[in-house]
Amino acid sequence: MSADGLALARRKMEEAGVSPTAIQVFTRFYGLLESGETGVIPESTVRPLTDVAQLDALTVDDDAARDALGATAVLKLNGGLGTSMGMDKAKSLLRVRGDKTFLDVIAAQVLAAREATGARLPLVLMNSFRTQDDSLAALARYPELAVDGLPLDFLQNREPKLRADDLTPVEWPEDPSLEWCPPGHGDLYTALYASGTLQALLDAGFRYASVSNSDNLGTVPDARIAGWFAASGAPYAAEVCRRTPADRKGGHLVIRRSDDRIVLRETAQTPPEDEAVASDIAVHPYFHTNNLWFDLRALAAELERTGGVMQLPLIRNDKTVDPTRKDSTKVVQIESAMGAAVEAFDGATALEVPRSRFLPVKTTNDLLVLRSDVYADDDAGRLVAQVDAPFVDLDTDHYKTIDAFDARVPHTPSLRSATALRVEGDWAFGRDVVVEGEARLAGSGGQVPDGARVTADGVA
Repeated sequence: MSADGLALARRKMEEAGVSPTAIQVFTRFYGLLESGETGVIPESTVRPLTDVAQLDALTVDDDAARDALGATAVLKLNGGLGTSMGMDKAKSLLRVRGDKTFLDVIAAQVLAAREATGARLPLVLMNSFRTQDDSLAALARYPELAVDGLPLDFLQNREPKLRADDLTPVEWPEDPSLEWCPPGHGDLYTALYASGTLQALLDAGFRYASVSNSDNLGTVPDARIAGWFAASGAPYAAEVCRRTPADRKGGHLVIRRSDDRIVLRETAQTPPEDEAVASDIAVHPYFHTNNLWFDLRALAAELERTGGVMQLPLIRNDKTVDPTRKDSTKVVQIESAMGAAVEAFDGATALEVPRSRFLPVKTTNDLLVLRSDVYADDDAGRLVAQVDAPFVDLDTDHYKTIDAFDARVPHTPSLRSATALRVEGDWAFGRDVVVEGEARLAGSGGQVPDGARVTADGVA
């Protein structure tokens, strides 16, 4: 390793105006990376989390719930560009329900919750330097969202990508912006603290925060959860869902044997020899939704204690400097997970929530379902499932990017009568197409005519 790697990285961050607190966090992680730390959590060091409160079984006083929501701020992680779907702007600007984008739906959900409860309920985005301008321009259509004394957003930090061979900052003159990466959503705490947003929320009288990804429209502001969290006295809570066979991979909460604290174990932190038991949904029944609640006072106290350097586990992410080119320089990105902060708080807890609070869009498969008539919109901005969501598998050669998807699916087919839709080949969908049962389109492709039915036998 180069002895100058850390010094070069720190200088690059200083010259780019990265906050001193974020540089200190990077320095801590760099030391862990250089020492060979991987963040791996063996099964032998943990036991399953099984005793979890259930939202559907809770009884929460209506007045207490309303008061708790009145002291809650809604934070949305909005730094993602949707690069896996070929996007180069904020993923939250993607059209998802009719002509409405993710941000349109989120704004409607917050405004509806305010009207129903009287809560001030500020919406605050954590943007990246790539998503800030477009996202704030989109929210300008909703001037009523602003809450006196609070910003509409704060910026996620950035850090240099490191060459995999010597851990020095990579240079990429073809596109210098690719020399930088976000530090993972664990940066939420550093960015909240260093930007002054955490103190601004406290000064404005807010006590709690509800945090989720902007591509998860299931996380509607919920007074019952706010009331439960306030009454629990817990400093931190994670929303979890029951795993199904489709959820075998992904982050899940476990209990560390050494101190009985709840910790988050991501897939990348599971040793190969433990993958089978980690993915066994009978052993580990819950997955982490990345919906979090925390007490702002408790968070402020912890960050003051650590000087803003939250003691999160390292996640090493091996990439290429240009993610679209496998032959470009191999790099390491230093990351951390927002949910990993659960281990930093004594008394942290979890709540089992319905699957309706977990509707992420990671692929065009997910997008097709969310755009379809599987869901209806209610007066509170919630997406209400009309039927069980079908399994969708679109040919990645033709539907992976949003441009390719929109070109082939300009009109969303009806999926309410479908249990599955598998598409192989290059197919384009006409208007008023209805998908039924275990439907499949195979072969080289073609046009699905207006008004056609798609079944197990293809186009009918």
